[in-house]
Amino acid sequence: MSIKVIDNIKLSGTDDGEIKIALVSKPYGDNSEPVASIGISLKANAEQPDWKVHIPKDNIDAVISALQEAKKGL
Repeated sequence: MSIKVIDNIKLSGTDDGEIKIALVSKPYGDNSEPVASIGISLKANAEQPDWKVHIPKDNIDAVISALQEAKKGL
């Protein structure tokens, strides 16, 4: 598995929390497809995020669309 960090975003409402966007190759072993990973940490530089989600490439557009709809409701 290799991880390439794309961006670190300050987590609103926290002193030093962050959202980390990354690409993860072979997340579940040699035969697994790469995924986009979103990790949320309440404290910056945490070893492991408090929450993490892996999104396969085929689902990214639908997730973006759903997040845009969620934003309208906030």
